[in-house]
Amino acid sequence: MDLVVIGLGYVGLPLAREAARAGLRTGGLDRDARVVAGLKAGLSHIDDVSPAEIEEMLEAGFVPSLDESVLDGARTVVICVPTPLSPEGGPDLTAVRAAAETVARRLEPGTLVVLESTTYPGTTEEVVRPILETSGLVAGEEFHLAFSPERIDPGNPVYGVRNTPKIVGGLTQACASAAAAFYGKFVDRVVQARGTREAEMAKLLENTYRHVNIALVNEMAVFCNELGIDLWDAIDCAATKPFGFQAFRPGPGVGGHCIPIDPNYLSYKVRSLGYPFRFVELAQEINDRMPRYVAERAQQLLNREGRALKGAKVVLLGVTYKADIADQRESPARPVARRLARLGADLSFHDPFIESWQLDGVEIANAGADLPAALETADLAIVLADHAVYDAETLTRHARLLFDTRGRTRDAQSETVELL
Repeated sequence: MDLVVIGLGYVGLPLAREAARAGLRTGGLDRDARVVAGLKAGLSHIDDVSPAEIEEMLEAGFVPSLDESVLDGARTVVICVPTPLSPEGGPDLTAVRAAAETVARRLEPGTLVVLESTTYPGTTEEVVRPILETSGLVAGEEFHLAFSPERIDPGNPVYGVRNTPKIVGGLTQACASAAAAFYGKFVDRVVQARGTREAEMAKLLENTYRHVNIALVNEMAVFCNELGIDLWDAIDCAATKPFGFQAFRPGPGVGGHCIPIDPNYLSYKVRSLGYPFRFVELAQEINDRMPRYVAERAQQLLNREGRALKGAKVVLLGVTYKADIADQRESPARPVARRLARLGADLSFHDPFIESWQLDGVEIANAGADLPAALETADLAIVLADHAVYDAETLTRHARLLFDTRGRTRDAQSETVELL
């Protein structure tokens, strides 16, 4: 194989697709038997890769496997395994260590090994390198080692693996050159960092920047409501400035892997030096309290109409973490729903991408595919994900009472609609 990708999830599978399209003999190693069986059958388990694309990959020679022997003779191995938070608040590197151990058992001279899993600066050299060197080969001398942060934006119709600049940081300059040459076969632009730590930091800097700015507008949303200021309009006005400003908009919380998780890796590393990372910790606090604030605003809105939240029929519109995808990772819909349920709301959900949804093991009723009917039968509808199907006209025409946390109806003039 020219390439074997370890971890065929939302990062690894698009990477394998682009490599296969470029003519590289590509294999994939995953420990989930259902994922591997599905891929062999031409099925996809992620939004950004279609079944037709899986068929094309298989026709090009793509080999998904549960057996680590797929690594034998691989010229390049890319590790794309999950790094969730540990109980201590840092990255759980269990999967990274396991993947590195697997590679070490099959490592051959001249192989390029790249870590793409998001983690704290120093992981590639301090954790992955020693494991790989148990093979008896020396990193930077007998095999190449690099870090390249994944920049996948699930559901983005414009930017993907090929046209998003790829950062690579090598253990040595030769390692960096090898990684740049590899990615250059199917990525339009490759950017070389000074080293692995700089490449690791670049990913955390990107997501910390977003995390902090989302927290800023979320906090502004709270006091702008009290001051009677339309924050959505203020943001739109500020965004007309052609320099010095980037628009971020409030929401019911943050979701996905990147924003609620990744900045904690950096905070964890900084704390190990004896410093608090106050910006990240404050941003985390603000964004974490948004689901509670949404529930409180929902309760106030019903009270204004002479209704109690307890026993009220509340339909949640969109339970995924972002628009027009089925990805539910860290979705703020879950803590919002949990709070509403504790306050006695009769919950249902509507989401064109999700058929069934559970909250703490309890099945939440699906309001059905008929959006107007779902809106008309609910005492309160809350927009939590800005799916395209939630257009302002449908929402304002059919909802008896609407709380819009995503700004879908920000241009509507209606007494039955309230924005976050």
